[in-house]
Amino acid sequence: MFGSMITAMVTPFDSDFGVNYDSLVELAGHLVKTGSDSLVATGTTGESTTLSKEEKIDIYKAVVGAVKGKAKVIAGTGVNSTRECIELSLKAQDAGVDGVMLVTPYYNRPPQEGLYQHFKSVADALSIPVMLYNVPGRTAVNLAAETTLRLAEVENIVAIKEASGNVEQITYICADTPDDFAVYSGDDSMTLPVLICGGNGVVSISAHLVGNEIKKMIDSFLVGNVQEAVRLHQKLMPLFKGLFMSTNPVPLKAALSMVGMNVGQPRLPLTPLPESQVPELRKLLHSYDLIS
Repeated sequence: MFGSMITAMVTPFDSDFGVNYDSLVELAGHLVKTGSDSLVATGTTGESTTLSKEEKIDIYKAVVGAVKGKAKVIAGTGVNSTRECIELSLKAQDAGVDGVMLVTPYYNRPPQEGLYQHFKSVADALSIPVMLYNVPGRTAVNLAAETTLRLAEVENIVAIKEASGNVEQITYICADTPDDFAVYSGDDSMTLPVLICGGNGVVSISAHLVGNEIKKMIDSFLVGNVQEAVRLHQKLMPLFKGLFMSTNPVPLKAALSMVGMNVGQPRLPLTPLPESQVPELRKLLHSYDLIS
């Protein structure tokens, strides 16, 4: 439904830290041209926790308008209040998105039954597809494989972005969910391992910079050219890891600025990439011929 390569978009800001909608539309077009099948707007990489509800809805409308008919748009509407999550998801649905991505509720650390009821309640309120998002390193709660399997039985819960890094858990999910349930890596560096486990692709941040090569790696594996997929995985690994030299999306926004894309700085409490790390990032981008 969402393809094999989904890009989790940054949210461009202007010099006053307002959303730069012109740059947002330009970025969306660039990502579609470089291989993205779908775009996630206002996910973790889009600094969702510092965006207002009104900004999020305007972002959904802008991205849908920019890529309608060219790529799917997935709204990151997950918050840690089920009532607010339903409200925002319904507004995203009204804005014309093709699906929503729901992160596990953070900070309040619900038990597995709470997670099940949370996701099912949101899905039941919607008529569009739902992607689950498991990222325990940020939320302090893991969506267990058994809970994912239960949720996969809900009609419009169609996919999961798995960023647990737990290969055993991901393998279990790939093996026991329905054939039409998609499993995406939530980490660029885990894309090939997740594909080997039976997954379908990646929700990527590095695709902002090397989208065509990531898409080629996935396509190579899916057609059986494993040797080429491994070569590209090995080639891209330093970039995958380098974009996490600081908290995402701090290095990514710095990298995009270096290659000439106007995305601005992150909003507080995130801060710009420290000057001490700028030469390292420049060297990394130069090694991929992304800057001269």
